[in-house]
Amino acid sequence: MGEQNAIVVVDDSPSVRETIAFILESEGYEVHRAVNGREGIEVIRSIHPRVVLLDAMMPEMDGFDVCRRIRADAALTDIHVVMLTTMGMEADRERAIDAGVNHFLTKPFDADEVLRLLEGLLSDDL
Repeated sequence: MGEQNAIVVVDDSPSVRETIAFILESEGYEVHRAVNGREGIEVIRSIHPRVVLLDAMMPEMDGFDVCRRIRADAALTDIHVVMLTTMGMEADRERAIDAGVNHFLTKPFDADEVLRLLEGLLSDDL
């Protein structure tokens, strides 16, 4: 079982990654960052967070592959995976669901939307 308030943000965009981290850290969450899918897998396996916020499109390994690897690892199956998508990527939602994504956040999103989703996911675990 992972850290109580640990969240991993995997996004190749520094502005998205740091914006989400700022929002979550200001609410007391422990945020770990990864800049691509390969690094994300390493951080996720090391930290075992409760939630992963995962960009769909990244270099080296996209979010779909990362999610499939999370779901294929018996030690990580309890992690909530939230895919970060952009407007117009609705066609990729089916691919994401097939990969094992639990929820979606569409960019741009606001702080309240992120926090409401996380509070809902984490309260389900109690």
